[in-house]
Amino acid sequence: MTAQKNVLWIMADQLRFDYLSCYGHPHLHTPHLDRLAQRGVRFNRAYVNAPNCGASRMSYYTGRYCRSHGATWNFFPLKIGEYTLGDHLREIDVRSVLVGKSHMVADTPGMEWLGIDPNSDVGVNHAQCGFEAFERDDGDHTTRARQGYAYSDYLRQHGYDTDNPWHDFANSAEGDDGELLSGWLIQNNGSAARIPEEHSETAYMTRRAMTFMDGAGDTPWMCHLSFIKPHWPYIVPAPYHDMYPPETWLPINRAESEKVNAQPVFDAYINSRICRAFSQDKVRNAMLGAYMGLIKQIDDNLGLLFEHMEKSGLMDNTMIIMSSDHGDYLGDHWMGEKDLFHDCSVRVPLIISDPDPAADATRGTVSEALVEGVDIAPTLLDYFGGRQKPHIIEGRNLMPVLHGSADKVRDWAISEYDYATREARHILGLEPDESRLVMCVDPRWKYMRSEKFRPMLFDLENDPQELTDLGLSEQADHVEIRRLMEERIFQWARQHHSRTTRTFEQIEAVTGKEPPGIIIAVWDEEDYEASLGHPFAERP
Repeated sequence: MTAQKNVLWIMADQLRFDYLSCYGHPHLHTPHLDRLAQRGVRFNRAYVNAPNCGASRMSYYTGRYCRSHGATWNFFPLKIGEYTLGDHLREIDVRSVLVGKSHMVADTPGMEWLGIDPNSDVGVNHAQCGFEAFERDDGDHTTRARQGYAYSDYLRQHGYDTDNPWHDFANSAEGDDGELLSGWLIQNNGSAARIPEEHSETAYMTRRAMTFMDGAGDTPWMCHLSFIKPHWPYIVPAPYHDMYPPETWLPINRAESEKVNAQPVFDAYINSRICRAFSQDKVRNAMLGAYMGLIKQIDDNLGLLFEHMEKSGLMDNTMIIMSSDHGDYLGDHWMGEKDLFHDCSVRVPLIISDPDPAADATRGTVSEALVEGVDIAPTLLDYFGGRQKPHIIEGRNLMPVLHGSADKVRDWAISEYDYATREARHILGLEPDESRLVMCVDPRWKYMRSEKFRPMLFDLENDPQELTDLGLSEQADHVEIRRLMEERIFQWARQHHSRTTRTFEQIEAVTGKEPPGIIIAVWDEEDYEASLGHPFAERP
């Protein structure tokens, strides 16, 4: 390795763990990511800390749980003052660069309260979640013209000039008579997007990452290449739009028995509008081929990026991470989108390739370690030689697993979910502060705690498809595991998570001592000198 270390952290939005060939998909071949797995470690039990975009990403980017950073739903601002990975890396002179999506929403009221100019260095850093925004792309969902959105401006420069070319070309198809077929409408998802593949978001962002790398210079960097796909709108350019006919699809994973005496939150979800739509075969049939095509397109573009890095020598000194912010139900368990804690939603692909020779012993291996999204931040700090910050960062360092000195970092993993903004809360008649779920999973059992209702429990060893909820089972071992999971969640909830202004070393340095000028519980000068070890005359 050269002296300079870099990181390429790839994230695909809404990518299921089982839709890569290295994770077992029999028809969706992803050779470039498969080769990346051969260069590093493929984690088989990685879980996001919240199964929705914004909250999951804020946990990735801060290394902290949702209960700590507070951004528990999409477009909920990250509190001003929350440290991010970019802040930690900047302290050790590592650039933290964004190319793509972050889903960050700035705490504007908090900045106003503290008198922080949003255009100042501090304000811009906070608004970009600690990243240097080389190219930010959260999707241009507006229906009016918006200049300054780089990808839409790029499309206009190439002749795709409408009020919203992101929608009208990149995320729409064209009918036989030239009419626009919006990608937001699922019936159109099987048609090709109106632009050639090289002008799509995936291809564009891949090239922008190459541009950054070519001009990055000699300063160590972490480039977060964050694709907005295969997230909806589920529409992809040719030739990817019709690559995957029905015979290549995974069978749907659901059972009528799931609806019988269903846990109330789960029942409210499967009866909500989005899930009722995705439980229809026509909806799944219309979008699944496009979803798979979007993943194949990402893999092909990563192949181009990896080739570019090989030619420029970056493969020799760049750690590469492949991840996702959550999965996609795709109709499984009678659900659509993400949201709850079945594996197709909360479990994600995670591949880490460390170029350091110290990682040679683990190349091409599969780890069963229970990993959480919050673990990326402390791992990158270690990789770049920074000190660990357990008083702020709640994740666990994965470097011992990557280098073969440990086979696990925890005995159980946690994920959280705030459904205060979802239709399910109204179906259940709850207040916003009553709509919280917590998942605890260990190598065999998965438990979902509900604030107002009974829990869910799955035996992953005997029921890997998660079709049989044991939350009401009176069998002795099921009763005991529910008790154990409750205690684990209670143990996790009791941990310090807000004492972030003092390091452990600072606390140790003052332990058993009083502040200068304060004398407590001393009888006389002799007692003082015996207790504190220096003459009373020389007291602070």
